[in-house]
Amino acid sequence: MKILKGILLFVVGVIALFLIAGLFVAKDYAVEKEVTINKPEAEVFSYVKHLKNQDNFSVWNKMDPNSKKDYKGTDGQVGFIAAWDSENPQVGKGEQEIVNIVDNERIDIKLRFKEPFEAEDDAYFVTEAVDSTHTKVKWGFKGHMDYPSNLMLLAYDMEKELGGALQTGLEDLKKVLEQ
Repeated sequence: MKILKGILLFVVGVIALFLIAGLFVAKDYAVEKEVTINKPEAEVFSYVKHLKNQDNFSVWNKMDPNSKKDYKGTDGQVGFIAAWDSENPQVGKGEQEIVNIVDNERIDIKLRFKEPFEAEDDAYFVTEAVDSTHTKVKWGFKGHMDYPSNLMLLAYDMEKELGGALQTGLEDLKKVLEQ
């Protein structure tokens, strides 16, 4: 019986330690990756501002090309919403909405995840002319996790996992646009 109590106290102690640690773990995260594409800025921006084009370079869109998609509004314009619904738990269900466009500079997107978890994050693409035939593209995500969900940030390396997916997507974008 003493051993069982000891094990129980140990488990409760570990759980309490994690919950206390969660009070000090960051709740916000930001990941940004970039690539240089051998195309003029106007051409690159025109492509990335259309959310439907993400089917050709986004890692998540490629995970389930058969996911159900629904669109509202005019692609490439503020207010356009692209929704997805997939049986693949890595893709899940959600939508993204274009919330701001600064022509040939930046597009801001609100992501609303519904499954396998609920969350709202911000994403963006920034384009910058390196010269007349080369464009730097940055793809970034910013998010927030309330306590105690922020404990996941201890186990999930956002820079590695999310950053890796963004970088792969940007490399695929480069391939698509440079063909």
